[in-house]
Amino acid sequence: MIYNCYDAEDRAIMRTADRMAAAARTAPKASGTDHLYCAIIDGEEKAKLAEAMRQYGAKWGYDFISRDGDNLDFARCVVILGMIGQPLGLRDCGYCGHESCGACMKAGSRCAHNIIDLGIAVGSAVSVAADDRIDNRVLYSAGRVAMEIGLLPKEVSDAVGIPLSVTSKNAFFDRGSSDNEAMLKREMERRGKNRA
Repeated sequence: MIYNCYDAEDRAIMRTADRMAAAARTAPKASGTDHLYCAIIDGEEKAKLAEAMRQYGAKWGYDFISRDGDNLDFARCVVILGMIGQPLGLRDCGYCGHESCGACMKAGSRCAHNIIDLGIAVGSAVSVAADDRIDNRVLYSAGRVAMEIGLLPKEVSDAVGIPLSVTSKNAFFDRGSSDNEAMLKREMERRGKNRA
């Protein structure tokens, strides 16, 4: 029997996405309190996010958000990691700039420990992708727009997206070069022919 390598690559990416979600969940959390939100999106939802990123990039005047939306077109899926904003109730912390967690909540500020926990979870997740040799990049833009268009629960206060891809050259870096554009065009043609 001959197995198509493109199907194998798709399976590898989705296995890695699952492992990234597990790694993010088991990452250390402040006070052992878990406020992590994790989702994996592909298909129509991924296309919706990519298009929304292009629209919000134009609306907000940030070309990099539109460019990141274009990058999602080449991703098999996107791992979304977010934090449900909830201060930990620590006395005399002050990392958020307020005197207490109650003052932080009243001011509508974010708990610094939630943000730190998100960063640690992201580091754990992308280390799995690196170990599996799956191309990826952490995108603030994908998480921000996913929140904006309601792909995430309203309780999520901060999020990032991590698109995953397997191509001959990492589509998420060297994005402004003509070499990268040519590679992406070849990659899409290759995929189209081999799936026909």
